[in-house]
Amino acid sequence: MHDGITFEKRGIPAAVICTDLFTATADAAAEAQGMAGYRYALVPHPLGRLREDELLERAHAVLPVVVEILTGKNA
Repeated sequence: MHDGITFEKRGIPAAVICTDLFTATADAAAEAQGMAGYRYALVPHPLGRLREDELLERAHAVLPVVVEILTGKNA
């Protein structure tokens, strides 16, 4: 979260991806950095034990949200 917000504050578009288990932490981090309501993409938790094909599936599923965050347009 911190890195994405730092980039945004410098005018560099960023898209943070967070697992759904950490939404409260992500929201608190954004608020602490003066960016309450900062939009980020969510993927289901956990990621660590997934096979490559399962990770690719999650990446493909979240891609439209990442594109929308970066461009402000629906993918």
